[in-house]
Amino acid sequence: MREVRQKRVRLVARWLITVLVIGFVIRSVDTSALWQELVRFSPFVLIPALVLTVVQVLLSAWRWRFTSKRLGLSLDYGVAVREYYLATFLNQVLPGGVLGDVNRAWRHGEGAGKRLAAVHGVAIERLSGQLVLALVVAVSIAWLYGSGQLTAGFWNGWAWLGVGILFVAIAPWLARKAGLADYLQRLRRDLYLSLLDCSVFPVQIGSSLVVLSSYLGVFLCLAWGAGYVDTWAEAGLIVGLGSILLLSMVIPLTVAGWGIREGAAALIWPMAGLPAEQGVALSVGYGALVLVSSLPGVVFLFTSR
Repeated sequence: MREVRQKRVRLVARWLITVLVIGFVIRSVDTSALWQELVRFSPFVLIPALVLTVVQVLLSAWRWRFTSKRLGLSLDYGVAVREYYLATFLNQVLPGGVLGDVNRAWRHGEGAGKRLAAVHGVAIERLSGQLVLALVVAVSIAWLYGSGQLTAGFWNGWAWLGVGILFVAIAPWLARKAGLADYLQRLRRDLYLSLLDCSVFPVQIGSSLVVLSSYLGVFLCLAWGAGYVDTWAEAGLIVGLGSILLLSMVIPLTVAGWGIREGAAALIWPMAGLPAEQGVALSVGYGALVLVSSLPGVVFLFTSR
C-alpha cells in the first residue's frame, strides 16, 4: 500500500513539474507574440506531418522487430506496430516518457517467455535511435556554430543542460551499481548481437537515420506551414535547432517532454537570432501533433490483451 502511495505521489509530482515548467516558459516570453506565432500554423500541413508520424511508427516497429529477432525473439510485424502505437500513446500521457516502452517490453517478454531479452530488445532499439540523435545534434551544433548562426552564449546555457542529461543518464546506473557486475556480460553479448555486429550496425544506424529524418520532417512541415522556411538555409537552421529540441526531450522530468522542450526552444532560438516565441510555438505545435498522432494507441489500449 505504501509503495502504491509513493507511485501516486511521484505521478502527481511529474505532472506538477510539467505544469510549473510550462508556466515559467509562458511567463518568460511575450504571450501575445506567442499567440500570433501559434495562429500562423496552416492546417494544410497537418496531413503530410501526420503521414510522417505514421512512417515513424512503421519504421520504428520494424527496427524493434529486427532487434528482437537478433536476440532470438519472434515478433510479428503487425503486433510490433500495434504495440508501438500503444507505447507511443502511453509515453505521451504518462510521466517520464518511457513507461510505454517498459509496457511493450513487459508484454513482449510475457508472450515470448524471455523477459530479459525482451527488455534488451526495447532498450537497444531505443539506444540505436538515441545514438543517431546524439550524432546529428553534434554535427548540427558544429555546423550552426561554425557558420555563425549560433552565438557563443549557446555553450554557456547548454553546458548546464548537458550536465543535467549526464546526471539523469547515470543516476539509475549508480542506484544499481551493486548488481551491475553480474549483468554486464549478458548485456555486452546482446549489444553485440543486435547493434554492434558489423552486419547489423549499418542496418540499425540506417533505419534510425530514416526514423530521425521523419521526426525532423515534422518540424519542417510545421515551420513551412507557419512561413518560417523560404530558403534551404532556413530549412537547415530549423533541422539543426529541431534536433536539439528532440535531444532535450530525453530528460525524463516531465510528461512527454512538455516544458523541457519549450524551455529549450525559448533558450536557443534567440541564440540563433530568432524570436523565442517562434521556437516555443513550433515546439508546442510539434508536441500537440505528436499527441494527436499517438491516438490510435487508445484503440489498442482497449482492444489488445
